[in-house]
Amino acid sequence: MNWYLAKIVFRIICGDGNHTPQFDEQLRLVEAEDDMHAFQKARIMGDGEEDNFLNNAQKPVHWKFIDVSEIHLLDNLTDGVELYSKISEVDDAGKHISEIKDRSKYLHETCLQNTFQMN
Repeated sequence: MNWYLAKIVFRIICGDGNHTPQFDEQLRLVEAEDDMHAFQKARIMGDGEEDNFLNNAQKPVHWKFIDVSEIHLLDNLTDGVELYSKISEVDDAGKHISEIKDRSKYLHETCLQNTFQMN
């Protein structure tokens, strides 16, 4: 068996859908014999995770599975191996860096709290 990284894409539709289109791209680890089996397994995951519910404003939300857009064989699962990379362009580099630093600080603080709560 092999390990694959699969990108599963959902469209998020709130209310009547009259809003900026939203998509959720999820990276999933999939164990399969080959890439075709990994692709099919990832599709089954996506189909099974479509959802409909009401949000806090009592408006319907629909998570619609679009498809599997990428499959990558992971040759070696070793510490520090790169699993995914995405290059993006932003309008304000300073703001983007500041947001990353804020998320990192929050993540670090949460990890510290969780560590001390476990002891």
